[in-house]
Amino acid sequence: MKKLLTLLFAAALTLTLSAGAFAQDTMSQDTSKETKKEQKAEKKAAKKKAKADKKAAKQEKKDEMKPEQK
Repeated sequence: MKKLLTLLFAAALTLTLSAGAFAQDTMSQDTSKETKKEQKAEKKAAKKKAKADKKAAKQEKKDEMKPEQK
């Protein structure tokens, strides 16, 4: 009985310690912060470009609606 408990304890300990070997590898915090900064900068640039495009389209439409003056 004592050998069985020892074997059971050893197996449980082995499984617990080996879980780290099978864990999924994730990015470090520094890398994820840089990635988030890059994503934020890209999003900001896209938003700025969309705003400029919208402004240009609005100006173009305004110019078309304006009667030609002689």
